[in-house]
Amino acid sequence: DADRAYMEAMQKMMQDMQSMEMTGDPGVDFARMMIPHHQSAVDMAEAYLEHGDDPELTRLAEHIVASQPKEIEEFEAWLEENGT
Repeated sequence: DADRAYMEAMQKMMQDMQSMEMTGDPGVDFARMMIPHHQSAVDMAEAYLEHGDDPELTRLAEHIVASQPKEIEEFEAWLEENGT
């Protein structure tokens, strides 16, 4: 089940990133591409927490789940402030 969840997260990220049109603005393109990248990390970390049991990896996955959504919000706020 974890393998399937990891692959689904990666496939969604790749579809989201490949469907984006580049703007030519390095900042905008970076922020837009990082959102699905971070969301994929959250999705995979949640899958690990559901299926894994290594204490160190659990700690890392919990950190990803706690921190990446905040960074997604920061990218979204930056994009909103910068006219996209």
